[in-house]
Amino acid sequence: MNFQKIDDNLTVSPQISATDVVAIKAAGYKSIVCHRPDAEASDQPLFREIQDAANAANIKIQHQPVVSGKISDADAVAFGKLMRELPKPVFAFCRTGTRSASLWALAESNRLPLADIVGATKAAGYDMSGIVRHIANGGRTPTDIADVRHDIVIVGGGAAGISVASSLLARNSALDIAIIDPTETHYYQPGWTMVGAGVFDVSSTVHTMASVIPKGVKWIKAAVTAFEPKNDAVLLEGCRVVKYKRLVVCPGIKLDWARIEGLTDTLGRNGVTSNYRYDLAPYTWELVRGLKSGRAIFTQPPMPIKCAGAPQKAMYLSADHWHRTGALRNVDVDFYNAGGVLFGVADYVPALMEYVKRYDAKLNFHHTLIAVDGPAKKAWFKKTLPGQPEERIEAAFDMMHVTPPQCAPDFIRVSPLADPAGWVDVDQGTLRSKIFDNIYALGDVCSAPNAKTAAAARKQAPVVAHNVLADMGGQPGSAVYDGYGSCPLTVERGKIVLAEFGYGGKLMPSFPRLIINGKKPSRAAWWLKERILPPVYWKAMLKGREWMAKPTVTK
Repeated sequence: MNFQKIDDNLTVSPQISATDVVAIKAAGYKSIVCHRPDAEASDQPLFREIQDAANAANIKIQHQPVVSGKISDADAVAFGKLMRELPKPVFAFCRTGTRSASLWALAESNRLPLADIVGATKAAGYDMSGIVRHIANGGRTPTDIADVRHDIVIVGGGAAGISVASSLLARNSALDIAIIDPTETHYYQPGWTMVGAGVFDVSSTVHTMASVIPKGVKWIKAAVTAFEPKNDAVLLEGCRVVKYKRLVVCPGIKLDWARIEGLTDTLGRNGVTSNYRYDLAPYTWELVRGLKSGRAIFTQPPMPIKCAGAPQKAMYLSADHWHRTGALRNVDVDFYNAGGVLFGVADYVPALMEYVKRYDAKLNFHHTLIAVDGPAKKAWFKKTLPGQPEERIEAAFDMMHVTPPQCAPDFIRVSPLADPAGWVDVDQGTLRSKIFDNIYALGDVCSAPNAKTAAAARKQAPVVAHNVLADMGGQPGSAVYDGYGSCPLTVERGKIVLAEFGYGGKLMPSFPRLIINGKKPSRAAWWLKERILPPVYWKAMLKGREWMAKPTVTK
């Protein structure tokens, strides 16, 4: 926890956890204000979790959610009112503390001299120079003058962002590159399915961001709030401006937990879990081990989602545990899928259906989760069968694994880079923006019609790296992405159906059938998932070593 004192009445901080509340109380703070909306990031605790801890500690707490980079005059006025009314001193937090510091600065702008405001926030470690320009420029941040400039700017430090930076440096170690990402941690998200099955320890799926940023790459630890591509500019929280010659956009996908009524109030308790969150994957395994009888529900929302096989992976591995322990005869397994098929590539469905039969799982297609009541152990689904009236279906559960609805991040959806669906609009082969010639995108956020998987990002990164350098005159030809994606479907502990496919569902196996036949469950594929892919991720993909990922280059 990082206490940054602004004045005697206010201290700000980056994101806290529920366990930090005890230390905040011990330090003498009387009130807590959270300025972060729920579900900004996959590792973010819900406000409800911190609120429960604050109530237990008898600390006043308020939620004033403010979207990063979109602080309004009304937000500043509201925070000023909170500061007048709440018991002091007040402890405020957001993702990095910048939002909270900025709200204070704007709220105090009519009371304190500008120099005092800037000095106080600077002493606390927050640069408010952008807000000074914002106020002086009539509410708009001028982009003609940059705070920093780099030849290549990458938005997002996830699998795609780190990989493309490393692939660029592998081609030209002298490149001037910056990665913009506010988070302190980098996650191996494909491992969370295994955590939820008790195979991996959750700690093995996380490294510090500092440890994975390639040497020589500048890390700008801030959130992007807007793009001005006509001025080759990216705007950051605090109204700072970063200029670029080439821009690569890969901030990932937004997990929209709040779109399901009641879900955020019950996640992590009442038998409701999800392998899509770092802190909840261990709870999945706790629930699976503890369930001896009852009903287990697994949900899948409308596409697109990242790792489309993950919802059923959780079902198979959970049911396999109950099968091995003899509990399955007393456990009803239900899979509620908003879509109309079990898996989008038909060649893999027969093998999956064998496991559906083995576990006696009930498949409910065209069912979308819309509400949850955790304490009552009830869920409601919208049933939309083709040609029939919509129905509302109630289902009781003892355990429920939820896959949240997903969409492009807010700052992408409202940007000039986005297509009508909100994704960065790119050519599906070159991954170059269809609108701006010096912008590229990859990973979950791009509009290419491929599966949103880490395996896809592994193949996309070298394509983007080649094409960026070709655009800068550094190498000939154009690299083409073929839509490759992979989904290791963990059908039981020790066996995987390794689905590998490209655009249009074309099968694209990486190994001879004698080694791994992707249409059948395989122990070799499990060994690949458990033993080989994690070190390949950390030591090859993130390091620019393009093992089995060299791009196809056309003249």
